[in-house]
Amino acid sequence: MENTGFASASASTTEPAGGGHQRARAAARGLGLAVLVAAVLVSGVFITFLGPLFAIACDTCEDGVRGTLAYGDALIAVAWYGVPLTTFATLAGMAASHRPGRVGGFGLGAQWSLFVVIVALGQTPV
Repeated sequence: MENTGFASASASTTEPAGGGHQRARAAARGLGLAVLVAAVLVSGVFITFLGPLFAIACDTCEDGVRGTLAYGDALIAVAWYGVPLTTFATLAGMAASHRPGRVGGFGLGAQWSLFVVIVALGQTPV
């Protein structure tokens, strides 16, 4: 038996009329997730490298840097290990989850919470 082309015609008629809207929605969702991934990465790099600098900044100090830190080792541990681990866990969770937007939002919140912890550790007096 020959293929007369009726199968392809019937398949195209069963496609919903709003197929273009579904593709546009999927493209917008993909673009939003790409922006969220970029935000998680940029935020992680910013907090890892510049967070300790914000923590040790001192307006009243002669050279602008706090000399002695009460919790300097903890500050460095959180900045160098905690933030990159949180960034990696967020990206892995976004890849594995059915709701990557929610995971990314919680991950960004965790990163900025660690930023607050870093600054608080640096500003705590000796």
